[in-house]
Amino acid sequence: MKFSIKYLAFLVGALTLTLTLSSCDDDDNNDNDFDFGGVYVQADQKARPAINTVFVDASRKDEFNETTPSQMGGQFATAFQNKLLALNAGYTTNALGLDAATFTSVLATDVLNVATDKPTTFFDGTNVLTGRNLTDDVIDVELLLIFGGPDGSANPGLTSDNVDANDKPFLNNFPYLASPW
Repeated sequence: MKFSIKYLAFLVGALTLTLTLSSCDDDDNNDNDFDFGGVYVQADQKARPAINTVFVDASRKDEFNETTPSQMGGQFATAFQNKLLALNAGYTTNALGLDAATFTSVLATDVLNVATDKPTTFFDGTNVLTGRNLTDDVIDVELLLIFGGPDGSANPGLTSDNVDANDKPFLNNFPYLASPW
């Protein structure tokens, strides 16, 4: 028997249609078979990329990830400040005007703030941590705030990862993320 591409395509299409129709039902009562009972444990937090990775010692990763955000600052700000000053011993203030203690207390509370009355951005030079757009270069912002000094120009070799675009364009419609490779 000789198969043609058209015949193979027909078979695949028929099989797909059969599987699709057989998996449908007419139950519109929105019941589901999900079991949401049990105990759930918070396992990870990364509202700000690289902060957890850089500022939390490996021995405290689980502790940090399981800490309630309102308690993070008190438990981790000193460790964050020590790490900041180890990374940049010349740190005085950053482009936000924050000294080491203030900056690390902000960093230690790993939440993504959202402002409904300002542009959504990680940092655009004026608005700070008012959310995050897919196009925000969060790693460059974090490097600038750690190494850039008061006006952002100190340590120019350390203030960018030199990755200036996503490998594929983002979509204009939901889900906005670029399609996989």
